[in-house]
Amino acid sequence: MFDKTKQWKAVKLTFVLGALITAACLIAADHIDAPGVTSGNGGSVGSDITDLYAFANGDNMVFVINTQGLLSPSATTAASFDEEVMLEINIDNSSTKDQIEDLVIQATFENGKVQVYGPVAPVTMGVNSTRVSGSPAVEAGITTGNNPIIGDANGIKVFAGPRDDPFFFDLGRYLDILGGTQSGFRNPGVDAFAGTNVMALVIEVPKSRLGSGDINIWATSNRKL
Repeated sequence: MFDKTKQWKAVKLTFVLGALITAACLIAADHIDAPGVTSGNGGSVGSDITDLYAFANGDNMVFVINTQGLLSPSATTAASFDEEVMLEINIDNSSTKDQIEDLVIQATFENGKVQVYGPVAPVTMGVNSTRVSGSPAVEAGITTGNNPIIGDANGIKVFAGPRDDPFFFDLGRYLDILGGTQSGFRNPGVDAFAGTNVMALVIEVPKSRLGSGDINIWATSNRKL
């Protein structure tokens, strides 16, 4: 079991800042990271956040953290969430939008399951995180096949498992533009991520549990110290 007072060091940080309660959808993406994040010195591919998505679903907000980008179909069968890594959604719901987390949603992985804690006030803030105490708000088995496993408890839903990479980017034409051989993107573009997968964490929570008004969010992957 995880030590409830154990600190986790943030080894990767992806920001999405915006008015997410009223926005239809906001995203950020970063598919390739330095070796210090993905290997050695406490890093791993499980620490590598590729995308952060947030969108409204009626009275709920849906948050998606994708990790381990560019997985081929064959590599996907062997991919798993790192049990030494905690994924965290940080939420700034203050009126001043000071970019300090007022709430966190934390996800840990153990014995083929995902445990989600929060939304709750953080124990520690900044570059280190401490897993909050108490039982998880919701737990689910990690999906490994075609049939998704959805955890649903305390008004919160969670899914964790491999999914097709939803991010679209014409990397080839982008490199041509940088190289000066093309002046703009083609229409339609060619998706460089087609046929590749990610390990996805999807959490849906009621808006009422996130505070009133707009919120800013960012996601971190945190490794045990």
